[in-house]
Amino acid sequence: MKNIVILISGRGSNMQAIVNARIPNVRIAAVLSNSETAAGLTWAAERGIDTDSLNHKAFESRLAFDQAMMEKIDAYQPDLVVLAGFMRILTPEFCAHYEGRLMNIHPSILPSFTGLHTHERALEAGCRVAGCTIHFVTAELDCGPIIAQGVVPVLDGDTADDIAARVLKVEHQLFPKAVADFAAGRLKIKGNRVLNTDTQVQPSSLLA
Repeated sequence: MKNIVILISGRGSNMQAIVNARIPNVRIAAVLSNSETAAGLTWAAERGIDTDSLNHKAFESRLAFDQAMMEKIDAYQPDLVVLAGFMRILTPEFCAHYEGRLMNIHPSILPSFTGLHTHERALEAGCRVAGCTIHFVTAELDCGPIIAQGVVPVLDGDTADDIAARVLKVEHQLFPKAVADFAAGRLKIKGNRVLNTDTQVQPSSLLA
């Protein structure tokens, strides 16, 4: 059984998708947040999952917060830490501590549009497709070996909200699958590439 700790900052819709997937050999040990008012904490607690929070504003530095969060995470002895809408830039020390077992989802087709406001920027750039990327986390923002990517069309007349809603549906499909693949030992990092030993995975399955 693999222990998973999920970090959120808000409603945690991807956290909910992972929990609802009931992934074999996975125990959601805890859901933690940098906001005590994060709606996802209530949702998780109602389902019997341990929850806790730390207000990052109470710490004198980013590193001090990360160290305190690491203590809370490590109490659950996680095999994998999942960033499901955790809106914090992580320190190199945090990333190094969980190297190879820290997974993030980003709402763009990386390496394009790192950072915030991804869908607005895709529209401004005239992109005909948008999407999301699941990747292992490194100290460089929104980088690291890519596990899976999903693609959706950008339609004439779309707003950023239209794209976000379309991409979110794909996120909810890909993220539980990525966690399941990790738990089953199917993901192998080779350089900056992640190899998936699941013979059922086809390139077309990553598109929507």
